Amino acid sequence: MADPPREGGGPSPTGSSKDGSSQPGATGAGTPGTGHGPARLEHGFERALSLSRIVVVVPVVVLVLAALSSFALGTDVFVRSVTNFVEDTELTSHNLGFLLLLTDLFLVGATLMIAAFGFYELFVARIDVADPSLRLPGWLRMRDLNDLKARVISMIILVAAVTFVDVVVETKDGGLATFYLGAAVALVIAALTAFLHFGKIDGGNGS
Repeated sequence: MADPPREGGGPSPTGSSKDGSSQPGATGAGTPGTGHGPARLEHGFERALSLSRIVVVVPVVVLVLAALSSFALGTDVFVRSVTNFVEDTELTSHNLGFLLLLTDLFLVGATLMIAAFGFYELFVARIDVADPSLRLPGWLRMRDLNDLKARVISMIILVAAVTFVDVVVETKDGGLATFYLGAAVALVIAALTAFLHFGKIDGGNGS
């Protein structure tokens, strides 16, 4: 006659403890939870959305090319007009308007270049070259959108002021038209200055 099984001597069923309760991890070990699929999908979408900021490289390249075009146009205007400017050395309204036109073209190119640097630093990566001579100056580093907005608006105000002076210099007769133009430019500059001062974007936690 076979001996009765001793208490606790027999093997426990797979996945169950002595008291009959199932042991954690004994069955279904290594199978992902029900939430792993949506979590992976969400992570993949966030990764793709984060990588999509690389698309900003396209407007950055376009802005740089537009800036170079503005610089090239100013240089071309200077080269084609420098002979007349040298022959007529008197500070006439035409010569002064010529200098203001060159200033305007170069300022527009600088504004486009600043916007290109801002887009790249805000959306892609910080420009931090190992060579100190190639690093950006401190005023050109963009920490947030407020910095980019301040640089671009400041340049727009400067371009508007130079353009207005150019129009005044080239205008043969003044009058109400020039006054209205000056008032309009002053109104735009005042609006941009107010927007720059009161329209700061809070980059904190919203507290």
